[in-house]
Amino acid sequence: MACGFRRSIACQLSRVLDLPPEYLIKSISAVPISRKEEVADFQLSVDSLLEHNNGHSRPDIQLQAMRLAEKLKCDTVVSEISTGPGTVNFKINRELLTKTVLQEVIEDGSKYGLKSELFSGLPQKKIVVEFSSPNVAKKFHVGHLRSTIIGNFIANLKEALGHQVTRINYLGDWGMQFGLLGTGFQLFGYEEKLQSNPLQHLFEVYVQVNKEAADDKNVAKSAHEFFQRLELGDTQALALWQKFRDLSIEEYIRIYKRLGVHFDDYSGESFYREKSQEVLKLLDSKGLLQKTIRDSRRSCAAFLAFFYSAFCSSEYFPTCCLLLPSQNPELPFCISRKGTAVVDLSGNGDPSSICTVMRSDGTSLYATRDLAAAIDRMDKYNFDKMIYVTDKGQKKHFQQVFQMLQIMGYDWAERCQHVPFGVVQGMKTRRGDVTFLEDVLNEIRLRMLQNMASIKTTRELENPQETAERVGLAALIIQDFRGFLLSDYQFSWDRVFQSRGDTGVFLQYTHARLHSLEETFGCGYLNDFNTACLQEPQSVSILQHLLRFDEVLYRSAQDLQPRHIVSYLLTLSHLAAVAHKTLHIKSSPPEVAGARLHLFRAARSVLANGMKLLGITPVCRM
Repeated sequence: MACGFRRSIACQLSRVLDLPPEYLIKSISAVPISRKEEVADFQLSVDSLLEHNNGHSRPDIQLQAMRLAEKLKCDTVVSEISTGPGTVNFKINRELLTKTVLQEVIEDGSKYGLKSELFSGLPQKKIVVEFSSPNVAKKFHVGHLRSTIIGNFIANLKEALGHQVTRINYLGDWGMQFGLLGTGFQLFGYEEKLQSNPLQHLFEVYVQVNKEAADDKNVAKSAHEFFQRLELGDTQALALWQKFRDLSIEEYIRIYKRLGVHFDDYSGESFYREKSQEVLKLLDSKGLLQKTIRDSRRSCAAFLAFFYSAFCSSEYFPTCCLLLPSQNPELPFCISRKGTAVVDLSGNGDPSSICTVMRSDGTSLYATRDLAAAIDRMDKYNFDKMIYVTDKGQKKHFQQVFQMLQIMGYDWAERCQHVPFGVVQGMKTRRGDVTFLEDVLNEIRLRMLQNMASIKTTRELENPQETAERVGLAALIIQDFRGFLLSDYQFSWDRVFQSRGDTGVFLQYTHARLHSLEETFGCGYLNDFNTACLQEPQSVSILQHLLRFDEVLYRSAQDLQPRHIVSYLLTLSHLAAVAHKTLHIKSSPPEVAGARLHLFRAARSVLANGMKLLGITPVCRM
C-alpha cells in the first residue's frame, strides 16, 4: 500500500541525499486527487528537507527540486518522475498501484491504513479519555452530546492505533445541587415518577426547588444542611442520593446504547468527596493552602474581582455573606466566619489566578475533586495520557487543575490534556428547547423516518426505525465534525438531512449502494480480477484517494480533529458516486465486471472503516 510505495521512494532518495529512509518517510506525501487525468501519486517537498531554509528564495528551492529529480531514476515501482513548485513528484506504475491497493484493502480489512510506516515505531500507551460527563438532575444538554461524540471518536481512534484506552464517564453526582435536589424531592418528589422517568422527574424537581430557594430562605437553608449531611455521611441522605444516581445511570446506559457509545467506568465526583480532603491536607502541608479570612488583604476592587473568580460558579450557594471587618480596618471585606480555602497560582495575589478549593463550611469543590480524581487515576491506571473532553468554557479550570498538580509535585501533570469544543446554536426539537439527549435522538429518528417514507425500499427494511436512527446519527455527527472542534456553529435540521451534498445521509446512502452491488454480483465476480481492466480515470482517482487514507488517519491522530477523516470520506463518496454511474458491472465482460466490483468493494470497506472511527454505524440498506 502507500507505506510500501513510500519506503521504495525513500530508499532511492536516501542513496542520493545520504539520509536514512526513516528520516524521509514522513516528507513523502500522497497527492490529493485532481480533475486532471494525469497526476502524480506522491510528492516530496524539498522545503521540508532544508534545515535552514530562511535564506532560500523560492527559485532556489525550485532549482533544488530540479537537481534532485535529475539524480533519481524510474524503476519497477516509480514509472515517472517530475517536478512541481518546490516538489519532486512520483507516479507509481499503474498496474502495481491497482494490484497493491486493492489487495491490501481486502487483506487488512479494518486495519487498512493503520499498518502504514507513518505509524511505525509508535509506542503503545495507556490512555484515559474522560468524556460526556452529564450532571445528574441537570439538563443533559447539547454540550454533553458534543462531548459524547467527540470523546467517543478520540477513544475509537486511539484504540484503532493499538493503545490501551479506558473510557470514563465522570458524572456530576456531587455538589451543592444535591442539597437542593434532596430537599426538593422531600418537598415535591413522587416515587412513581422517579421510577418511570427518573431524569425528567429529577430535572423537574430541581427546577422547582431552585425557584423556591430563591424566595424562601428556609428552603435554601434546608438544602445547605442536606448537602452537609451528605458530606458527613448521613445514612438516610446517602440512601436517597444513591437512588438518584443508580436510576440516572440506568437511563444513561440505555441512551448511550442508542448512540453506540460505551464506557469502561461510570465514575463520579462523589467518589472523591473523601479523597479531596487528602488533597487539601497535601496542599496545606506544602504551604499552598490559604484561608481568605487571613490572607485576602487587598484593595476593595481587587477583592471584588477575587470574589467573583472564587464564587461565581455553578457550585456557589449564596449562604456565604460579606461582612465588614471587625478587627482590621485596613481589610475592606472578609468572607463568612471561617473563610474559604484558596490556592494562589500566581504567587503574588493576582485575583485571576486564585483557585478556590474549599468552601467556608469545609465542603469540597469541583476543582478539589478533579485533583483527587486525577491522582487516583494515575494510581489506578498508570496512564501515559489523560484526555478531558469538555466545552471551551472550562479551559481555565483545567489550566488551573493541571498547574496545581504540577506545584503539588506531580510531574505527570504534563500528560494531561484538555480537548475543548465550541458551542452549538439553534438545535431545538419540536417540543422546544433541547432538554435531554433523548429528545434529540427521538427528533433525529422522527425526521429521518419522514424523509425515508417516500422511498420505495423503506417498506422492505427489517427495522426501518433502527435504520432511520443510524442514518440520522450519521447526519448529526458529520454536521458536527466537518469544522474545527473549537468553533461554534449554527445547527440546521434541514441542512443536516439533505440526501445530496456533503452530509452524513450521503455517506450512508453511498455505503448502502456499494453494499448492494456486492450482494447482487459478489458471488459471480469476486474470485480473481485483472488489474489491467482498471485504467479509466474514475478508477485511478479512487485508487489514488485510497492511497491517502493512512495520511488522513495520521493527521487526525496528531491533532485529534475528526474533520480530516470527514473530508476524506465525503470525497471518497463523491468519487464512488461518479464511478458508479460510468463503470457499469451488469453489462460488462466478466473480467471487467470483476475488476470494477473489487474497486467498489475496496471503496466501501474504507468508507465503513472511517465511519466507524467517527462513531457511525454504516447501514447496508436504505
